[in-house]
Amino acid sequence: MEQFKLFNDREHLSLPQHLMDYVPDFFDKKSSDLYLKIFVLSIPWQQTKVVMYEKEVLTPRLSAWFGDRPMVKGDKRPPIAWTEELWEIKTKVENHTGMSFNGVLLNYYRNEKDSVAWHSDKDTVPGMATEIASVSFGQARNFDFRNKLDHRQQYSLELQNGSLLLMKGDLQRYWEHRVAKSTKPMNARINLTFRKILH
Repeated sequence: MEQFKLFNDREHLSLPQHLMDYVPDFFDKKSSDLYLKIFVLSIPWQQTKVVMYEKEVLTPRLSAWFGDRPMVKGDKRPPIAWTEELWEIKTKVENHTGMSFNGVLLNYYRNEKDSVAWHSDKDTVPGMATEIASVSFGQARNFDFRNKLDHRQQYSLELQNGSLLLMKGDLQRYWEHRVAKSTKPMNARINLTFRKILH
């Protein structure tokens, strides 16, 4: 299947701007490299288990949830309190977007073998738009999108070190996204997705 770049020849987003905004140098390289180092060493990373084809398997990445309330409704585990660095990033993201977030999911992609499969985020109540701010530190990785009803509509955006991607509107309703495994060697990447949990 042919995959299209998320930007056209004039460096404008091919998908409608009401669905996403991308800022490649939201954090400078020095700050980005420092945040990556701090998070790799200090975050209490966990590798969760999921059931696929009636078999329990480990997710191919490490994760951690910080915020004001549990990520999943009914989860009895308290969220981890904001760290100074996460609060700094959250404040800058909120000042730029004009939005407020009460939680952040961190995903640690250790190398080219780590990934996340096709999915859409469902952190809101049905019928309401989901706004998620995604910040990336470390290795640039391709972030793929495809239309849920027509998989021929597929785009790819390389998320750079220090970049901010704001996903908004009905993007989660009509589009899926993923970070695929790579055949090329990859260094560490940490992605932060700031969310507003409404349950």
